Amino acid sequence: MEQVLDRFLRYTRVYTTSDHNSQTYPSTERQIPFADQLAEELRSIGLTEVERDQYGNVTATLEANTEKKLPVIGFIAHMDTSPDYSGENVNPQIIKAYQGQDIVLNASTNTVLSPKDFPALLKYVGQDLVTTDGTTLLGADDKAGITEIFTAMEYLIQHPEIKHGKIRVCITPDEEVGQGTKYFDVAKFGADFAYTLDGGEIGELEYENFNAAGAKITVKGRSVHPGYAKNAMINSALVAIQIVQMLPPDQRPEHTNGYEGFFHLTSFEGNISETKLEFIIRDHDLTKFEAKKNLMREICNLVNLRYGLGTVILNMKDQYYNMKQKVEPVKYIVDIAEQAMHDVGVTPKVKAIRGGTDGAQLSWKGLPCPNIFAGGHNFHGPYEYVPVQSMQKAVEVIVRIAELVTKL
Repeated sequence: MEQVLDRFLRYTRVYTTSDHNSQTYPSTERQIPFADQLAEELRSIGLTEVERDQYGNVTATLEANTEKKLPVIGFIAHMDTSPDYSGENVNPQIIKAYQGQDIVLNASTNTVLSPKDFPALLKYVGQDLVTTDGTTLLGADDKAGITEIFTAMEYLIQHPEIKHGKIRVCITPDEEVGQGTKYFDVAKFGADFAYTLDGGEIGELEYENFNAAGAKITVKGRSVHPGYAKNAMINSALVAIQIVQMLPPDQRPEHTNGYEGFFHLTSFEGNISETKLEFIIRDHDLTKFEAKKNLMREICNLVNLRYGLGTVILNMKDQYYNMKQKVEPVKYIVDIAEQAMHDVGVTPKVKAIRGGTDGAQLSWKGLPCPNIFAGGHNFHGPYEYVPVQSMQKAVEVIVRIAELVTKL
């Protein structure tokens, strides 16, 4: 556990936030030094074929220690942290043997991590928590995943009595801005299947995720002096509000759960002459996903009929798809992970991701890739925390998966 904690704390202090608005890859240059650091650490652990490519992807191999012909498995995590909240100057705090109390993260801002607001905390009474200091996110998404993979690889090297086949490791940049697999070479990676360590609380095991699209809408207005605006002005901001109001209010993120999809307005900026809106559209069911996109098109067409063609310009693109369709034909890889959890004393929580991971896009690129818990809670904000014991269990799950694959 000390090894897991020390490694994780080192990683969290490195500033690796990605950037939605960047035109480069990776989106932030600061990810590259961390990638080099990770590559050097993999070499020092004893992995071979360690490479950091021009795009920031770090790959390595743990060679098989058995002559039995086995599938090559992969373990994948990402190095960037979310741009939704500051990831600079992260100063993690350690709460030893948590006893269910409120945790004052930052007294000066009255930022408190409380079980009244986050009841999942009470699952970890008696365990050690790593929290933020209330001014940044923590970065357990996904530096906990990197920690767990590296620690598991080191453990397997130090315990050659544990037989395993060839294992491939990859740490990607830019997952948080949806570009984590843009330059991921599936053929070169050479795994038959893989697992991302990018889930939440202990026990999570996921092979379903949202189908996803992004929609950018530009509303063109007509600016006229307000004193002479009758039958002449078109206020683009008010037209944009009409578009938002025409979408079903019960299909917003704050009103949905489980397999329910949503329309999520992420940006609204404009004036009388021009307003720009950005949405993300999500649904697990492909038919419902297509229906949501069609509704968005129909609303924009209706507004154009009212105000004139060209008033509303819609640019909508698919982002990723539900991995279930690609994983179900090889569902034994999910069964292996589930068995591994049982074997190390973790109760599996098989659920659908209300989001996406690198694994979703990799599954559609030909590398089936379910998602395993990394252990953290409350990602992308100052209330983020991770129990050290959950990270330790993730290490044990990785090691056990490697063992179970030898029985195929």
